[in-house]
Amino acid sequence: MRIITFNCNGIRAAARKGFFNWLSSQDVDLICLQETKAQAFQLEDPIFHPNGYYSHYFDAQKKGYAGTALFSKQEPIKISKGLGFEIADTEGRYIQADFEGLSVASLYLPSGSANEERQKRKILFMTEFMRFMQELKNKKNDFIVCADWNICHKEIDLKNWRANQKNSGFLPEERQWLDRLYNQEGLIDAFRVVNKGMDQYSWWSNRGQARERNVGWRLDYQIVTPGLKDKVISAEIYTEEKFSDHAPVTIEYDI
Repeated sequence: MRIITFNCNGIRAAARKGFFNWLSSQDVDLICLQETKAQAFQLEDPIFHPNGYYSHYFDAQKKGYAGTALFSKQEPIKISKGLGFEIADTEGRYIQADFEGLSVASLYLPSGSANEERQKRKILFMTEFMRFMQELKNKKNDFIVCADWNICHKEIDLKNWRANQKNSGFLPEERQWLDRLYNQEGLIDAFRVVNKGMDQYSWWSNRGQARERNVGWRLDYQIVTPGLKDKVISAEIYTEEKFSDHAPVTIEYDI
């Protein structure tokens, strides 16, 4: 099973940049998208419903903002949207597909880089979402949560870590939140199971030729429950084409 997670920073913009043409050449079972920035009535073109996939969108109430999507080759038993708290549900930040023995979700965690108020909303989301993640180990299904976390965990996960220790995305309390997720709750960063390399980034600023110089951040993750740790086969970040300020992350599982 191959799964892609990708913050498209506007699904219509990503389409114009060739994302769906590239996707048609990829042998993947599920695609999780974040920051679709579109409403359902704006996505009636067949390109947004790839042939061979069941497509599901969860839009933000605010036009041109946030939103998630999930495409799957196999028809889900159930689709769930939202998490039961305001930020997640009004901004389309979580969609989940349930299959026999496995659930896969697309999550878009808020950014806090704009101002202090946005950072407070991010922390509130993280607090509420931690309660949800704590329950995953009690579920019958294994879980894969594909997400733009808007957080880097370790120094290896961003180029200029020293200069960013007081910036949203690499704050001590954000990194401690991921420490708790991994070390106390037992969830696993699937990418790092098989790829321990440096300079593995999935987002770059549009300023200062950051992408060309690979001055980036690894913000896009697939987090799995413990039963899937030994099922991770490979992980890669596709950077040959630019569909967004993020890059698609593909992970293969022995499922």
